Amino acid sequence: MSDKTMRFKVSDDKETVLKQNLITIHDALVEKGYNPINQIVGYILSEDPTYITTYQNARNIIRHIDRDELLQILVKSYIGK
Repeated sequence: MSDKTMRFKVSDDKETVLKQNLITIHDALVEKGYNPINQIVGYILSEDPTYITTYQNARNIIRHIDRDELLQILVKSYIGK
């Protein structure tokens, strides 16, 4: 029987850049009057970039973020590990 569990590892440098990019996206959404949590969650679930504003290049930035890595970092941050 083979182990089909997928494992993800994000380097600390890449994690730092991803967090900075997520903050940039968050701030752009706030500045345009959107609820950033709802918009980012909508993007993560659907991968539809129209959830993210083009303001401050936020949509282009989020297109370059790997969703699996983003989810890994969010879960890691949430549980504190």
